[in-house]
Amino acid sequence: MIKTLEETISLIEGGKTLHIAADDSLLNKLPKGNWIGGTTPYLIGDEGGLLTKDRLFVNEIDFAEEVKIATYGKYNVFQIVEECYDNGLTMIIMPFGSKVAAKYAKEAPEVEELIMHPTVGWISGYDLANPGEARVYAGPEGKSYTDRAVVMYFRLPEGKSAMINLVNIFEDDKNDPVIRFHDSDLSVRSCTVDGKETLFSDYIDSLGIDSKMPLVADHNGSYINTSIKSVENGTVSFYAPVFKDIEYRFAKKVEDYEGEFRKKTEEEKDRKPFFSCNCILNYNYGNLSGKKMDPFTGPVTFGEVAYQLINQTLVYCEILG
Repeated sequence: MIKTLEETISLIEGGKTLHIAADDSLLNKLPKGNWIGGTTPYLIGDEGGLLTKDRLFVNEIDFAEEVKIATYGKYNVFQIVEECYDNGLTMIIMPFGSKVAAKYAKEAPEVEELIMHPTVGWISGYDLANPGEARVYAGPEGKSYTDRAVVMYFRLPEGKSAMINLVNIFEDDKNDPVIRFHDSDLSVRSCTVDGKETLFSDYIDSLGIDSKMPLVADHNGSYINTSIKSVENGTVSFYAPVFKDIEYRFAKKVEDYEGEFRKKTEEEKDRKPFFSCNCILNYNYGNLSGKKMDPFTGPVTFGEVAYQLINQTLVYCEILG
């Protein structure tokens, strides 16, 4: 829920377990306590999407039997699979552009143990009109970081389980050429298109591809998006990495972005998520400012975590049982 600074401080001082998203200027004023947080001034509350630097989004965690909080750097971030609860949920927040986020993005799909442990989270960011540093906060330490992941582990009661899902408006056209990349990376120059070596930026230019449309890959029936960040001097950069030897195609063009996104979320309106996050690209391209998204309230992010890093999606998590 959207809270004032005073209300959030009161919850922390009352010993509540919290997940918080807000502008850095507000998170800096919070006392030590049992909470984690990440920076973003873009939030979706009960009244709709908003850009705010005087309010916070706060999830109160009341379903966990036990909670612990830790931070990790680039070299030990996948220790999360060793330290999570057997019947639990892991929530992770990482700063945009950080080495730890890049490490997680590139290697998470190869960590087989990760799929056995529900892991959800997001990439923290900043005001696009006034870029600053993306940060994460570890409440027990009262510290913020620009290159560490902050993690909250939940032990769930017996009979309860965590279910992670996503809303994605994109799909590919199976008749389009198959794109493959030579390396797993956040930026590329060359690729193959139906087996033919190609400069990827030339391929984009030749077809006049709208950069609002991500690359999509079919992962066992689920479409995973990889969104274009920039095309400069023959190099194409992404918000999440492409992976070697995965078949990609560009998403079918969505003529009514806002309408299609609204349709997809309406299909999920009976869900009861305790947590959701929505990509900044959906927020901008889908004109979500001022638009209600019930029941999907939460931070607007620079990347979403549903086991691995994805983007241009809405990710949510329910506690079932």
